[in-house]
Amino acid sequence: EEHYMVDISGRLEEIKSLVDAGKYFTINRARQYGKTTTLRALYRYLQKEYYVVLLDFQTFDNDKFENGNVFSAAFINSFLRSLKRNTLSPELEDAIKNILHSTDYTDKYFSLKELFEQLSDLCAAAEKKIVLMIDEVDSASNNQVFLDFLGQLRAQYINRFQQPAFKSVILAGVYDVKNLRHKIRPDEEHKYNSPWNIAADFKIDMSFSKTEIAGMLQEYEKDHHTGMNVDEIAILLYQHTSGYPFLVSRLCQIMDEDIAINYDENGLKSVWTRQGFF
Repeated sequence: EEHYMVDISGRLEEIKSLVDAGKYFTINRARQYGKTTTLRALYRYLQKEYYVVLLDFQTFDNDKFENGNVFSAAFINSFLRSLKRNTLSPELEDAIKNILHSTDYTDKYFSLKELFEQLSDLCAAAEKKIVLMIDEVDSASNNQVFLDFLGQLRAQYINRFQQPAFKSVILAGVYDVKNLRHKIRPDEEHKYNSPWNIAADFKIDMSFSKTEIAGMLQEYEKDHHTGMNVDEIAILLYQHTSGYPFLVSRLCQIMDEDIAINYDENGLKSVWTRQGFF
């Protein structure tokens, strides 16, 4: 609605196949590689079939990782707020009310164990499976509480055939949670790090292909009628960026907003050519 974007529906279908299979996995890519954009698109893509909860650990300040009680209270609050953005069944609504009425989140004994018991109860009450997605997990990876949280996720996954659990869990960040040891500062090496060895390998290519770039340029061309050779410009963009999403978008933005103004009387028509590109 606001930006020219590559059509990633094929990629979303690939990721959904992992979700359908009940996989827990991480999307770890470099900064500005489209992780957040993909999660937001996936959030909408999965909602017909699942209850989808999308959290962002970047919104959790350091105080929220002070201890298990503070983190658990903050997590369940954010979790329920996100869950309620779905259209919920009466049974799930009642389960949420019962949890809220029966729990004192200021009680220091409410911690990760109790949190995951409540999450399991919610999974049991939901007629559709729940998918949990957490963005910016790196912002929490120096905290022991976060490592304990991963341990509880792992335990819930292992016991999923005995007690209700999330259908799938997706963590997004720069680092793979299997290698969080590298994120812990030297003075904190005493922290126990249990790699999330249940995570499935995420091998889906998130870079833009020449065809995907061409699709975005075609949308742009419909609005601006520059007369560009879409395939030629798409190939040039791909060759000079290797399909890195941020670089592709940034080059297009510069050509559209900066270079065209200072080029010549033909403006965009001159920019969106091979000569204009170089």
